[in-house]
Amino acid sequence: MRPFRIAFPDEALTDLRDRLARTRWPAQLDVGWSRGVPVDYLRGVVDYWLHSYDWRRWEARLIEFPQYLTEIDGQTIHFLHVRSKDPSALPLLVTHGWPGSFVELVKIIEPLAESFHVVVPSVPGFGFSTPLSEPGWNHHRIALAWAELMRRLGYSRYGTQGGDTGSVVSPEVGRVDPDHVVGVHINGGLAFPSGDLTDLERERLAFAYEIKETGTGYADLQSTRPHTLSFALNDSPVGQLAWIIEKFREWTDPARELPEDAVDLDLLLTNVTLYWLTGTGATSAHLYYETRIDNPDLSPSGVPTAVAIFPTDPAIRRLVEREHNVVRWTEFDRGGHFAALEAPDLLVEDIRAFFGALETSQC
Repeated sequence: MRPFRIAFPDEALTDLRDRLARTRWPAQLDVGWSRGVPVDYLRGVVDYWLHSYDWRRWEARLIEFPQYLTEIDGQTIHFLHVRSKDPSALPLLVTHGWPGSFVELVKIIEPLAESFHVVVPSVPGFGFSTPLSEPGWNHHRIALAWAELMRRLGYSRYGTQGGDTGSVVSPEVGRVDPDHVVGVHINGGLAFPSGDLTDLERERLAFAYEIKETGTGYADLQSTRPHTLSFALNDSPVGQLAWIIEKFREWTDPARELPEDAVDLDLLLTNVTLYWLTGTGATSAHLYYETRIDNPDLSPSGVPTAVAIFPTDPAIRRLVEREHNVVRWTEFDRGGHFAALEAPDLLVEDIRAFFGALETSQC
């Protein structure tokens, strides 16, 4: 393991600004968001990105978190490791999702570090866990790598947490390392329940099924043709921005009209800028390809699991219990899929309560 410090050269930022200034804007129909990101809206965001947003300010903020690189199973793994002031604190492994990165967790890392030793790895192909070494980095392989990372850090007993991709990887860590994982906390799952649903359950899931019907084209492309998509994402920062910001509009709290109403625009742009500067819009897409061809074992691990449900989460407890040993189920009336950015206070409180109860029961 070796220390790592974020340091992009000025030339990379100059190139970004030049590309933004030379954007060739498409002609569009006046149909709002119904066919994707409206050009007039995106022009405003790009104007802010070009003239007001300050990457160096946010880079300095990210550098405050101790970061490291290591190699596991032939893959470079980047991770944050923020130790609690309490040496006896429980280690907590937190996994981000797509189209996020470790940036989406910056609001919860320090609050969590009051109670946990916090470990935040970047998923292979995302951020600084690059280059993507080879095919095959599916959820199971990531979980094995995370278990090895915690072993190398000297943690023989730890919890896991995650949203989106993390809501799949975190329970999988419990399956591959059940002797050391004391509990799993998840939010922001993307499964769409089917089968024998009640009328009330169908009504509750109407929003999720609308997204499934009209908003999953991104997943079809990333899971079948990530290389073809990569040329657009790797050559156009505005293309990368549109690809990500659409999801922040669709998956955030439905009570919020625009992405920046739910998530701080500077943090959203920091996440997008990280994708651009690391060139990982393309490599992160491969996770969807691996997921499509994977055949995971979703049997319950037996590890106690907590599920935090936010307004956009398509989850029914009796169905979730088929794959998880659910011992805590909490439903919130604000926030959305990106809970760590939208409702960090609620998420942190629920994580603390779950693991606090586990620790108390085991004393």
